[in-house]
Amino acid sequence: MEKISTKKAPMAIGPYSQAIKAGGFVFCSGQIAIDPKTNEFKTGTIIEETTRVIENLKAVLEQANSGLEKTI
Repeated sequence: MEKISTKKAPMAIGPYSQAIKAGGFVFCSGQIAIDPKTNEFKTGTIIEETTRVIENLKAVLEQANSGLEKTI
């Protein structure tokens, strides 16, 4: 198992990792609309908040040498 961590996504705010890579899979923790540059919650429309969440997830997956195109 490998712990995945990137500064391009918000750091975990509890006793968990952004993701774990194991057995050829990447297991990501839940993401919320926090801007990793400011550590502030991105409030706005559902589209704006969802976009921030997807960008966070994308950053975590890229750190694990994966990507959104490989998610199920």
